[in-house]
Amino acid sequence: MSGPTPDTPKARQPIESKAQLIEELSSGSKPKDQWRIGTEHEKFPFLTDTLGPVPYEGQRSIRALLEGLRDRFGWTGVYEGDNIIALSDPDGLGNVSLEPGGQFELSGAPLKTVHDTCEEVHEHLSEVREIGDRLGIGFLGLGASPMWTRAETPVMPKGRYGIMAPYMDKVGKYGRDMMFRTCTVQVNLDFASEADMVKKLRVSLALQPIGTALFANSPFLEGKPNGFLSFRSEVWRDTDNQRSGMLPFAFEPGMGFERYVDYALDVPMYFVMRDGKYINCAGESFRSFLDGKLPQLPGEKPVVKDWADHLTTIFPEVRLKKYLEMRGTDSGPWWRLCALPALWVGLLYDQAALDAAWDMVKDWTAEERQKLRDDVPTQALNATIRGRSVRDMSRDVLAISRAGLLARNELGCKGKTEAAFLDVLDETVSTGKTAAENLLSLYHGSWNGDITRVFRDFAY
Repeated sequence: MSGPTPDTPKARQPIESKAQLIEELSSGSKPKDQWRIGTEHEKFPFLTDTLGPVPYEGQRSIRALLEGLRDRFGWTGVYEGDNIIALSDPDGLGNVSLEPGGQFELSGAPLKTVHDTCEEVHEHLSEVREIGDRLGIGFLGLGASPMWTRAETPVMPKGRYGIMAPYMDKVGKYGRDMMFRTCTVQVNLDFASEADMVKKLRVSLALQPIGTALFANSPFLEGKPNGFLSFRSEVWRDTDNQRSGMLPFAFEPGMGFERYVDYALDVPMYFVMRDGKYINCAGESFRSFLDGKLPQLPGEKPVVKDWADHLTTIFPEVRLKKYLEMRGTDSGPWWRLCALPALWVGLLYDQAALDAAWDMVKDWTAEERQKLRDDVPTQALNATIRGRSVRDMSRDVLAISRAGLLARNELGCKGKTEAAFLDVLDETVSTGKTAAENLLSLYHGSWNGDITRVFRDFAY
């Protein structure tokens, strides 16, 4: 989940009409030579001796991790009251933030190539390992916390979470699991125009379940198998359906920035920030706010920052802001973190690849897309659409992505193109076994049901 929007002069500009909201989204359009790649990934910190979660306070703590990274590597601390809650790069190149249960997230800088992204991933993991090793803290890349109960999971001191969690209890079964016990990897990508945004949004929504299956990596909960290959993906099917899902309206005639604004206006609010403090507006209407009728701030109209903050509280499988966020995949080991941006860059950043991907999905119905979405958390590569398995479909998707990456011809280490980052996904399709299924094989095999082995064998 995203943090609050930076408070800048532009962010404080008042919003008087819906047209300004539409313009704010459309202003993200940019020419192809300015398209960038922003990768975000989360991981679970854990105490290396007890394998317990890391508390916020104490000698071995989340606070100590953030302060250690700040002091050693030149990050700037971001505070809520007296609590350090995030880190920002002084040059504006990415940030480190906290998820509700202490999950550590890198929100990467906008970079030109997947090679650059992978270098960023490696540098970040090197930094957190250096500080973590001093504190006896390790990091685990899975889509869901494998051992800790909700009660055992610490709560980070961020005001928005105290508003979100109680509200989520009212609107879904898994809201607190989503907040406190899941981790994702996602990539943020640009668009050239409204038409380009719509096509990319439609392709990425339709194919998001394919990505979920390829990266399925959350088969455990509270020390045992949970019945899913991607429990993290299942969680989103019953968290808050007013602000999540497959956005069927995106495939209807007339889709564009205005249609997404209308959708976002009807998503219930969580909060408004004033003077650095969160005001609980859970369940209220942003449309009312736009009319100056928000009960918590009577007569006051929103500013740009309020709208930007509101957009961060909407959680569909693909989210539109001034760019598109691919949100459908589990976190995983370091070698898979670079595969996720490679997959989507190959599909969306080359016109021939985008056209081929659209040809693949353009006739799917809303019901077919939804059924695929519903089946993938348990079946992953074995789910089907129109008689074809996801495993079979993935071969085509990876071939299209690989062609797109080869056409970009961005060379990295040893003269390899970005397509090399897809090799790990080719292996998944070739074997027919997801990371989750490999973990289950170990659990039932050489681990002899000892879930603690995941911390030894799969920590960063």
